[in-house]
Amino acid sequence: MPYTLITGASTGIGEVFAYALAKEGHNLILVARSQERLEQIATELRDRHHVKVEVITLDLATPTSAERLLERCQQKQLEVDTLINNAGFGMMGSFDQQDLDRVQEMIFLNLVTPTKLIHLFLPMLKQYQGRICNVASTAGFQPLPYTAVYSATKAYLLDFSEAISAELKSSGVSVTTLCPGPTQTPFFAAAGIKIDQTRMIRQTPEQVVEAGIRGLKKRKRLVVPGWLNKLMVFSVRLAPRSWVLSIGQFMMGH
Repeated sequence: MPYTLITGASTGIGEVFAYALAKEGHNLILVARSQERLEQIATELRDRHHVKVEVITLDLATPTSAERLLERCQQKQLEVDTLINNAGFGMMGSFDQQDLDRVQEMIFLNLVTPTKLIHLFLPMLKQYQGRICNVASTAGFQPLPYTAVYSATKAYLLDFSEAISAELKSSGVSVTTLCPGPTQTPFFAAAGIKIDQTRMIRQTPEQVVEAGIRGLKKRKRLVVPGWLNKLMVFSVRLAPRSWVLSIGQFMMGH
């Protein structure tokens, strides 16, 4: 019986993915750093929806975490037919004032680990003609001053995901890139962003996940939840780059 693997499953969009997919009868592998929180979620999902839920506690910002995650799944003989790369974080502030070790962790978690996980789990996913969902961001469509590295990691994830979706088409494996805009999750507090000081309109994680699951089922290549986010993405593609930079700076409250 195959499983859906969700990274960053202890809070926010990842947690909502877990509840929504369990409700639909999916067996789950939940991955994050917080074992206590993951166990709480797993117990509730097993009791409420009678699905199998496995918990794997890992810090996915470390260099060998992807390999260790695959090894843990193999040890437990867990087959994966859906991979949701959701784990990630952002940082707010001038790049030259940010801690370089923390910047490196963000690059690894947002960019390197999802790339490695896809490569490592692809043989398994191909057996099931499975699905991949990479949670990027509308920030990936534009350079964002004061979250420069974060937006760059999401731009990579967006381009990488769309490229391999074409490569994998004949294998039966679909790659969906979910690009939410600002969402009501702990992300902003963790990033040091005072959301009330920005000019952002936020969606709920439930709205984002609903759009993501709909896109996964249809094997869509790109999902941008919400008409305002779609309008922003369309506008960014047409506007001069100097305008895009200025708008991004304005949106970040600078």
